[in-house]
Amino acid sequence: MPAPHLLRERELVLATLKAAIAAIGSVAGRNMEILLHDLEQPEQSVVAIVNGHLSGRVVGSPILAAPEQDQGFKALMRAGQKHGCEPVVLPDYPTTLKGRTLRSATAILRDSEGQPFASLCVNVDNSGLDAALEFLQQLQPVGVSQVSSVPDEPADMTVLMAEIIDNALNSAGHGRMNKQAKVEAVRVMQERGLFIVKGGVEKAAAALGVTRYTVYNYLEQLRGEPTAAARDD
Repeated sequence: MPAPHLLRERELVLATLKAAIAAIGSVAGRNMEILLHDLEQPEQSVVAIVNGHLSGRVVGSPILAAPEQDQGFKALMRAGQKHGCEPVVLPDYPTTLKGRTLRSATAILRDSEGQPFASLCVNVDNSGLDAALEFLQQLQPVGVSQVSSVPDEPADMTVLMAEIIDNALNSAGHGRMNKQAKVEAVRVMQERGLFIVKGGVEKAAAALGVTRYTVYNYLEQLRGEPTAAARDD
């Protein structure tokens, strides 16, 4: 638990960002999603969001319900390794969401002791698909029923974690995996943010057939820290 002065500092920053998001969101186009994550509660990290219809997220959604190829987790890892307390910004990178290509940006906020505690994210859909669909609907014969699209409900945390693990195993190669393949799978899981969620290490260890201490060793190896050779179980 952070010290009281750090909690007050974080609360002030979060309150300020919520106000800024509300102001910007009031004039932003419906193709721009702006959201704020509280990294201290990853299971329900979204504390403010504008135009959540783009991703189907709402206040209380988990941090793992992010677009594919989201580099925000890379920025988070980078922030945890850098000295100082300045924000770490990842500008204009592509992500994919429900078959749509988005332009995304992430800023990781750190407190006066350099600890990451919040993530400000922006996702913009420039595909023009909504406008195209609306135009095509105007060409439909009168009387044809139109089905309105409803955002999917936020996925359950357990399902999200399972999807991340399965994707990581597929990218590293299922079946009999050697140590190198397991380290690669852990790298993918880390980049998708699995290990900032409670129980992530344990689920990864079970899927890989190793102990959680071995997963920690793999993570240290990926960070380039000196560690004893990990032993696969």
